Amino acid sequence: MSKFPMDADILSPSDDRIFKTLLTHPDAKQVLIDVVSTVIDQTVTDAHVRNIEIPVMDTGEKSERFDVNCAIDNGDQVDVEMHCSKIEEAGEKYSNFINKYIYYLTDLHSSQKSKGIKYSKLVRTYQVTFCTNTVFPAQVDYVSRFSLRTRDGRQLSDQINMVIIELSKLGDTLKKPAGKLTAFEMWAVFFGYASDPVHRNLINDIIVKREEIDMAAQLLQEVSQDERERAILRSRRMAETDRISDLLTAEERGEIRGLQQGIQQGIQQGREEGQEKVLTLLEQGLSLEEIKQRLR
Repeated sequence: MSKFPMDADILSPSDDRIFKTLLTHPDAKQVLIDVVSTVIDQTVTDAHVRNIEIPVMDTGEKSERFDVNCAIDNGDQVDVEMHCSKIEEAGEKYSNFINKYIYYLTDLHSSQKSKGIKYSKLVRTYQVTFCTNTVFPAQVDYVSRFSLRTRDGRQLSDQINMVIIELSKLGDTLKKPAGKLTAFEMWAVFFGYASDPVHRNLINDIIVKREEIDMAAQLLQEVSQDERERAILRSRRMAETDRISDLLTAEERGEIRGLQQGIQQGIQQGREEGQEKVLTLLEQGLSLEEIKQRLR
């Protein structure tokens, strides 16, 4: 068993780079198979990763994705990703997040070779996103599943599917003993809280209960002891912190600039309204003294 020592400094699986490492390591293929089986709720016996390389990226950029794109034994394609951005969206909450993954999902589905085959023979496509933030605040359940449906809820097609797992909603789940957790809950708790010493006992109980999580825990311990991985993670965290700080500074400057413009516009509007009022009173035949009294 790969229980974590109580004082061990464990890297977080909710970091997208660490997450991809755990799911694509050649010695832990069963981890990916079990995660995919659990999330899409069907028996998977094999999974072939099609983008196994960890992308080389400038820590100041977020253009590279750490998704895990795989094909499973029946031909269906599944894209699994960890979304860990701490930047909140302006306007309608998380519409950019949702539309982004709809784009990824439909792009992956339409990338299938269709020449010479019937459209009815196309395989199903799944976009699975674990996220550390709350996407649907009004919804209690931490798992949301979407497919093409009619307005009254009837399924039109199961060809494209989206699963969003909100790790921020596991509060009640963390209160359960490991023996009462489903496989889905075990993986969600592991990905969300493996690095948190406060929940170390629960994590260790989960490791004992599920062989595939034990495999992931062993790999996570090895990665956590790798100084290079730690250096990369520190650099990425610093870059993310700087990026958020820059955005907040720009937002603050924009608010100040907007306030200044608003004040200037208000003064100008007041002047124009005052001039119009004076002209109106003059047209009514009032004297200058009477106008002054009216404007006080």
